[in-house]
Amino acid sequence: DKTVSLRKDLSEMHEWITQAEEEYLERDFEYKTPDELQKAVEELKRAKEEALQKEVKVKLITDSVNSFIAKAPPAAHEALKKELDVLITSYQQLCSRLNGKWKTLEEVWACWHELLSYLDAENKWLNEIELKLKATENVQGGAEEISESLDSLEHLMRHPEDNRNQIRELAQTLTDGGILDELINEKLEKFNSRWEELQQEAVRRQKSLEQSIQSAQETDKALRLIQESLAVIDKQLTAYTADRVDAAQVPQEAQ
Repeated sequence: DKTVSLRKDLSEMHEWITQAEEEYLERDFEYKTPDELQKAVEELKRAKEEALQKEVKVKLITDSVNSFIAKAPPAAHEALKKELDVLITSYQQLCSRLNGKWKTLEEVWACWHELLSYLDAENKWLNEIELKLKATENVQGGAEEISESLDSLEHLMRHPEDNRNQIRELAQTLTDGGILDELINEKLEKFNSRWEELQQEAVRRQKSLEQSIQSAQETDKALRLIQESLAVIDKQLTAYTADRVDAAQVPQEAQ
């Protein structure tokens, strides 16, 4: 009987749609590791492609039902037409939902990699700060050399907040969805701890260099005054010597 055969085809397709919904759309997913997230993206992609491939079968069933309806009396085809309409609607909804979920997971995967790239960029900057702090630990020289070291450190510290803001926003987006939350929180805690530590150390080093500059300037000033005083005395002594003045005849300080 043609009706029985058509109903069997409709029933089998309904069962496949229900199974796909349970497997990919109604099951609760937890993504605690990047591997789990990547696997889910790949699974959804395969499911989406498999659903699209079923379009040929849905079309064959549709053509068969419509062909049967065209020849059968109204009483025989009303129920079949209704079942076909339900199947087509369910199939289209499944394809749309699978595609939507796959796109969402693709965006989540991209969001995770974007977060990693921002963390990598900021950690490279922190590495530079760490090296700069070591380089300015024991600066030798006068006020000018120390001032150059301070300028170099301050220039490095004038780092825009954009990357750090992006890290916060991306992490918030992922963890709000319960995605890789433990891993992200661990990475952020480590990054923020290092950031705060190096920022505080940089502030301390800046103050230390400023004090060193002040001390060096005071030392330079004292040396300059001594040199000026020595130059005056040297000039006086040179004049005394030229005039063959005896030491006992000049002021006490000149003696």
